[in-house]
Amino acid sequence: MDGGTPTVREVAARAGCSIATVSRVATGNGPVSEPMQKRVVQAALQLGFPLSSPRDDRRAVLGVLVPSLTNPVFAGVVAGVEQVAQANGLSVILAQTHYDTAREVGIVAALMADYPTGLVMTVCDPATSEALAQVARQRLPAATVYNENVPAGLGAVSIDNRAAMRRLTEELIRLGHRSILFLGGRFASSDRAARRHAGYRDAMAAAGLPALPSQEVDFVDAAEDVDLSPAFQAHAPSAIVVSNDLLAVTVIASLRRMGLRVPEDVSVTGFDGIDLARHMSPRLTTIVQPSRTMGVLAASMVLGIARAGRAPCRLRADFSFTPGETIAPVCRDRRFFSSLNAA
Repeated sequence: MDGGTPTVREVAARAGCSIATVSRVATGNGPVSEPMQKRVVQAALQLGFPLSSPRDDRRAVLGVLVPSLTNPVFAGVVAGVEQVAQANGLSVILAQTHYDTAREVGIVAALMADYPTGLVMTVCDPATSEALAQVARQRLPAATVYNENVPAGLGAVSIDNRAAMRRLTEELIRLGHRSILFLGGRFASSDRAARRHAGYRDAMAAAGLPALPSQEVDFVDAAEDVDLSPAFQAHAPSAIVVSNDLLAVTVIASLRRMGLRVPEDVSVTGFDGIDLARHMSPRLTTIVQPSRTMGVLAASMVLGIARAGRAPCRLRADFSFTPGETIAPVCRDRRFFSSLNAA
């Protein structure tokens, strides 16, 4: 390629097929086997070759891509998308990436091979997501949920993650906490966790307090356990701000195994506002974001782009601080931390 617009011949060479096959896939006209169609779509996406079929030829389907359904926050988005799809006579194709950027690329290629009406997506990091860049190049009606700073040409529905985490951290500082640990999923797998960490650092800096080294964990493995011993031995935090509610549940369980009470010994906050946070004991202090509503907004935006030719836009939903029972004024008796450090 010479840097110009890719040609049918170049796509055919990469996919290992004839020019006629590429034309059939690109236009949606003519028989092509499913494996070959996926190969052609993948090659076209990699090269930036336009695959957009006429609007009337698109299937009445919305593709939905989320990192995981293990976290109920994404199930809320899916429920919102399904609500809009059902009201508009569309079906939903759902895929999850398990926070794997390589899977994002393959799944997007598979979804686009079905010529969907549009896509609703949450990717690991929009700044580095090749899958998101490919969707933008194809000009397929699409919107992200939760992601911020997405490429031009795509819609987005998000909250201000940075401001929300700053609000949480400021509440802990107000209660007298000075040694506060941030624990979150790996930043490379979640721009949300990275922005929430930035909000934590904002609050600590504004209060003249040192930010502790962040503890990043694998989203999948952390569902089982989180090892907090090194952080307590090094920093003896009196509070932990966690990047999502599901991780916060795991953190609280880990603290209990260490013989520590929440919130009497250590305060813990979550982020998301999943139903579990309201029903657990003690009730989790968290940030609530309107996940189902965000799914409704994203799906409605995609349909507006696809059916009415509306321009994609960026919507910012409101978040709310929800006080629970997992934070308390800092414990003045630090003897239990001394025993941990001596262990």
